[in-house]
Amino acid sequence: MGAVVALRLMLPAPASAHNGPPFPIIENQKVGPCIVALWTHPDVGTGAFYVFVTPVPGGAVPNDLKIRIGVQPLTGRLPETFYEAQRVKSRGQVQYNAQAAFDRQELWRVHLVVKSAQGDGEATTQVLVTPPGFGRWDLLFFLLPFLFVAFLWFRGISRLKRRRTVQLGKENSAVPLAGKAERVN
Repeated sequence: MGAVVALRLMLPAPASAHNGPPFPIIENQKVGPCIVALWTHPDVGTGAFYVFVTPVPGGAVPNDLKIRIGVQPLTGRLPETFYEAQRVKSRGQVQYNAQAAFDRQELWRVHLVVKSAQGDGEATTQVLVTPPGFGRWDLLFFLLPFLFVAFLWFRGISRLKRRRTVQLGKENSAVPLAGKAERVN
């Protein structure tokens, strides 16, 4: 079993899914009156979007800025659905967050819409929506460290029992010889 696990860990596997922190899908692109960076964590169920807004050189971020995120499967099986991004307080930067519903693992089109009195703009990109975690292998992956510790514990206990058995065997074989020697004298 250990050899199979070790062999499986050494074999290369394609990295097709994302698990971890958000990643950028649009970086430093001028959209309408500002420059935006769009980061996402696209999991099946609810996907998170983070829009970071910076002013164009010599300008300012408009106070009436509205941002919407539209998502649609590339297959076109569902119509495009828009979600309003809410401005969040953060230190030193303007940030908007939105959450979108994804019903299936597949490639989705992401449509960023920026509106303000200073101008409007749009940008589109694609993202692969992935299942949260590692899918069906989650349990095995997170169980492995505990199984390894249990294996080491049982191995240590069996070695300790073997040592005690060997020591008791030596003591038992030494005691009768000492007793016989005393009786003969």
